Amino acid sequence: MKTLSLSKLDALFAAISAAQKLYIPAEDAGGQARFTPWQEGLRLSSKLNTARSAKDLFFPQVENLVGFKVSGKQLEILETRDVTEDFVLFGVRACDCRSFDVLDRVFLAEPADTYYQTRREHATVVTMACRRPSETCFCGTFGIDAANPAGDVTCWMDDEQLYWRANTPKGEALTESLSCFADGGEEAVAAQQEATRAILAKLPLAGLRTEGFGGEHMMELFASPKWAELSESCLGCGTCTFVCPTCQCYDIQEFKNGQTVRRFRCWDSCMYSDFTKMSAGQPRPTQKERFRQRFMHKLFYFPENNEGVYGCVGCGRCLQKCPIHMNIVKVMKALGEEQK
Repeated sequence: MKTLSLSKLDALFAAISAAQKLYIPAEDAGGQARFTPWQEGLRLSSKLNTARSAKDLFFPQVENLVGFKVSGKQLEILETRDVTEDFVLFGVRACDCRSFDVLDRVFLAEPADTYYQTRREHATVVTMACRRPSETCFCGTFGIDAANPAGDVTCWMDDEQLYWRANTPKGEALTESLSCFADGGEEAVAAQQEATRAILAKLPLAGLRTEGFGGEHMMELFASPKWAELSESCLGCGTCTFVCPTCQCYDIQEFKNGQTVRRFRCWDSCMYSDFTKMSAGQPRPTQKERFRQRFMHKLFYFPENNEGVYGCVGCGRCLQKCPIHMNIVKVMKALGEEQK
């Protein structure tokens, strides 16, 4: 365990940034916290979570995949991807860190998505434990410890000190490259962890459980009449999917400019009426079916195919952002009633 005075935090960021690009949660002009490239004078946000998750750094909302140049019958492939350099992602919360496990299972399964894979290989993830979790947090439902997040490095922060623990070879290499730390901090971290877990135990959603959402209940709950009522007010706006750290749906679009064709990947949402629409029609033509698909995937389909790992990490963003206040917690509570 290492420790550093918060008065030297900018010096730490400068030292990291001198060797590789550094991203930290910082507030934009609208007061939203976002992962932003560090530069001198940029301040670390005190907000619990960023408006959008750390997923953006590995799976961007819009990405230029490849280009094609057509000349007569000749086709030239244009490599458009940027060369990925090593970078450090500082201040990732436990929920967002767990989301990488979900995304890895999708994008690193054979055949691996090389765009995502390259970014993951070049990134060092420095997580930050939570001190004051929000009332919308429910990461504990999915076995995540907000007081002891994973990552290449785990950090804790109080009013005076930053505490730093390397967990992986990447984390150890980053730690060894920095000379600003002192040893110690174990007792302070243990006390903070105890205090944070006490807060977590008292949160409104602390009692939310995943029991009853296993594969043996899949078809029973798929046919539940409650889906009609739950989805009735859904606008299909896709906000929940765009702030979600684990959603991975995307669309591929091509744009022609003269003799050059550009192929882009952009986020998509299972809540949209044209999602997966084909010439034969839409496989889920009603909002109820699209709504059900989203939550069945997170609570049944994904864990059934991924060793019990749920497609939700309890970050609470969908609770905060949904314009009609419909979210996975309400779905779990409503369907959970059927299991009693």
